[in-house]
Amino acid sequence: MGKISTFLANELLDHVFNAAYTQATTVYLGLSTANPTDDGSGLAEPVGNAYARQAITFGAAASRRVTQSGTVTFPQATGAWGTITHWAIFDAASAGNMLAHGALAASKSVVTGNTPSVASGEVWVEVTAGEMSTTLAHNLLNLAFRNVAYSKPATYVGVATATLSDTTTGSTVTEPSGGAYARRQVNINGGSSPTWSVAASRAVTNGAAVTLPAATAAWGTVVASFIASAVSGGDILFYDNDTVDQAVGSGDTVQFASGDIDVSIN
Repeated sequence: MGKISTFLANELLDHVFNAAYTQATTVYLGLSTANPTDDGSGLAEPVGNAYARQAITFGAAASRRVTQSGTVTFPQATGAWGTITHWAIFDAASAGNMLAHGALAASKSVVTGNTPSVASGEVWVEVTAGEMSTTLAHNLLNLAFRNVAYSKPATYVGVATATLSDTTTGSTVTEPSGGAYARRQVNINGGSSPTWSVAASRAVTNGAAVTLPAATAAWGTVVASFIASAVSGGDILFYDNDTVDQAVGSGDTVQFASGDIDVSIN
């Protein structure tokens, strides 16, 4: 399984919460003789001897992952490349940014005359279940690895009186009804308050308090919170079922203090 790099995690978070990400039109598979770190500092690509990254394609995101859709064949080695243990995906044929990395199923010592290849399905990148909706996971994976457009969404914070799941939508979420309840928009960094922080260390947070309208009648017991793409309906983007259950009565105000909403891609 592949893990998204810190670079890509920050870019995707900012695509949702701040400035849109300009995805690569082609992504490239590279090989490494060491396990890259999330920031790419542990990467050890072969140098010379005809080594070169190769374009890689992925099938449409499904079950929260994208999977390599064809064999990737590298040039015939004109000298030793070392023992290849890991792979990495980049947004450029050389230099550029590492997008994801992972281990090969089996290590291979590449010597003169070898023509290495990576079989279809060997490389895949997955977003694990929980707290990011499956819809958003698919949209972001297709954007980053398949160059499928996904317009930057607006973001609205809301609360729910029933727990949420990866497949909950903005239309099926159980929200308070009446009593002046409404989702509250949070804007991109530099916009009108409240805004999000710029993504750093794979996370964003609310840079100012997010206050929902004061309840004019009971909302019921709030058990979850979420971020949606529209003031009503739309897609659920992220959710949290760990919200402390609270009964909201007439005259109460629901507020998330600055820094209370912490969204990360790990």
